[in-house]
Amino acid sequence: MNIILSGYGRMGHEVEKVAQLRGHHIVARLDKKSDWNNLELNNLKKPVVIDFSLPDAVREVYSYCFIHQLPVISGTTGWLEKWDEVVGECASNGGAFFYASNFSVGVNILFYLNEQLALIMSKVSGYTPKMKEIHHIHKLDAPSGTAITLANQVISRFGNLKSWTLEQPGENETLSIESIREGEVPGTHEVTYESQEDIISLVHEAKNRQGFALGAVLAAEFLTGKSGVYSMKDLMQDLI
Repeated sequence: MNIILSGYGRMGHEVEKVAQLRGHHIVARLDKKSDWNNLELNNLKKPVVIDFSLPDAVREVYSYCFIHQLPVISGTTGWLEKWDEVVGECASNGGAFFYASNFSVGVNILFYLNEQLALIMSKVSGYTPKMKEIHHIHKLDAPSGTAITLANQVISRFGNLKSWTLEQPGENETLSIESIREGEVPGTHEVTYESQEDIISLVHEAKNRQGFALGAVLAAEFLTGKSGVYSMKDLMQDLI
């Protein structure tokens, strides 16, 4: 499989290592939106794009990819207000698009457990849910895309919650998320239910970025030969 890396920062380098170990070829490394202007697609053989770049580049870059029939694996967060536009353009061009707020297989197991626990806790009185996420100081968006996914899962299943907030503490109808940026932490996410008697928590702590990179490459392998919009739920069903 031929891969174009869109965004060549920490995650781009990790994806490159994992992809090469799995026998794939990196045919282009594009670190800025302007780099796409110099891309010569005629010299490349049906590449797939793995994107870990910046949210302000998403709309233009993904449009280019769909028009030129380049499948896109998106790990960029902070752009979901443009979701309808992106998937609409993907559909109108018969493209292939795979988005995940977190490509870690372990985190996606956490997503499954989070849904199940929220359903259980919605039937038990006296517990208040809250969340915390910790990432490295270079991460620009807060809360993380993974935290938003976890929060939306809880909100849709637990009592009268209507939204999440970064304010502390949350009101009765809001889920409080504490967002911390420190050091070089790859990513920690915690969902907690607290009562006067005890605390129940789900925690995922990444040791490094390799798990995220592996998930992105697995997604690219999964997307080969497909059209439409996919997520980690589709990949997990294929893996398990």
